[in-house]
Amino acid sequence: MSSFTLRQLELFSALPEYRTLSAAASALHISESALSHAVSELERAVVEQLCVRHKAKGLQLTPAGQFVATRARILVTDANELVSQLAAEWGVMSGPMTIGCYTGFASTMMPPVLDGFARAHPKVKIGVNIGTDDELWPALLAGLLDVAIVYDMYVPDGMNRRPVYETEVLAVLPEDHPLAGQPAIDLADLAPEPLIMLDTAPSAGNTRRVFDERGLEPNLHLQVPNLELVRVLVARGLGYRLLMRLPYYSVTTLEGRRVVMKPLNPQAGRTSVVAVWPDQMDLSRRADALVNHLAAGLGNRNAARSKPARQKVHR
Repeated sequence: MSSFTLRQLELFSALPEYRTLSAAASALHISESALSHAVSELERAVVEQLCVRHKAKGLQLTPAGQFVATRARILVTDANELVSQLAAEWGVMSGPMTIGCYTGFASTMMPPVLDGFARAHPKVKIGVNIGTDDELWPALLAGLLDVAIVYDMYVPDGMNRRPVYETEVLAVLPEDHPLAGQPAIDLADLAPEPLIMLDTAPSAGNTRRVFDERGLEPNLHLQVPNLELVRVLVARGLGYRLLMRLPYYSVTTLEGRRVVMKPLNPQAGRTSVVAVWPDQMDLSRRADALVNHLAAGLGNRNAARSKPARQKVHR
């Protein structure tokens, strides 16, 4: 068996994320011919066909290729962590890290917090993968993410969790809504009105659960897959929505209109935003520091303290 390089493993480990070799080469900032050569050299080294390149169907990994890609990600992560640990010995945190975040709150909570972390650790290269729960779980299990920030609902078995901040369901109303001046709102008073629902997981399921727990039937008017579009429609007076309390949530829409947020009475949908990662993965020092940074910033902002869950941090 011939030798292979860490760079070849690094390039090949990224291929499952792309449908074509051309798309992978563009994202990896390498020429397609150079990427193709790296893959061919790796195949020669392991004496296996690792992928099939079709002009019509694009790039498809063989079973051996899937195995190599999974193992390669682990080896590349370990190599990066070795460099990071060496830098940490000199008081500097460095290296790559990819964090997953649920679509429903990514745009409101992540920018100010990540900005602070990036300033504190300028040598850490942060990547952010935004998606629904259905998209984040496979990415976590495939080793494409160091950690994901999600609601503590419908989390699959085999995941470590650490609380970031506590939250609850609020009603979001147009600024001129008749109930906008009340300190809290009974969901029963809103149920007959048109509901605009964010149609992503787990938001849609949680909204239905809140109504079910009260024995109420919502008047579902629209299902929209984009958070900002929901806010714009509510501000225009087309309906109301239910929303988990979010840090840094703007009450002003892109159109300049405003919404108001009111707690429910009785309270509903109390849960936590948590950092999760697979049991079989160790949380890197970079990811551990980021989760601590998130919990400190967002937990304090929400005036909520949570006792950290048990976790494995080995690196």
